Amino acid sequence: MKTTTVKSNKIHLPVEIIRRLEGKEIEIVETREGILLRPVEDVIKSTRGFLKGKGSFSSKKYMAAKNKEKALE
Repeated sequence: MKTTTVKSNKIHLPVEIIRRLEGKEIEIVETREGILLRPVEDVIKSTRGFLKGKGSFSSKKYMAAKNKEKALE
C-alpha cells in the first residue's frame, strides 16, 4: 500500500481507503502497533428504521392493543 503523509493538520489517504470511508466519521486511535483509523458507528443511526416495513410494530398497533387491554379491565 502507498505511504501516507500528514501535511497542515490534514491526512492524505490512498484513493481506495477514501472510497471506503467516504461520508463516514472516522476515529483515529493510537495503538502499540501504530495508528488505527476506524469508522465511528453511531448506534442510534445504525438502528434507525430497522423495523420499517416489517409490520411487526407500529404506534397505531400499540395504541389499539392498549385500548383493548383497557376495555378488558
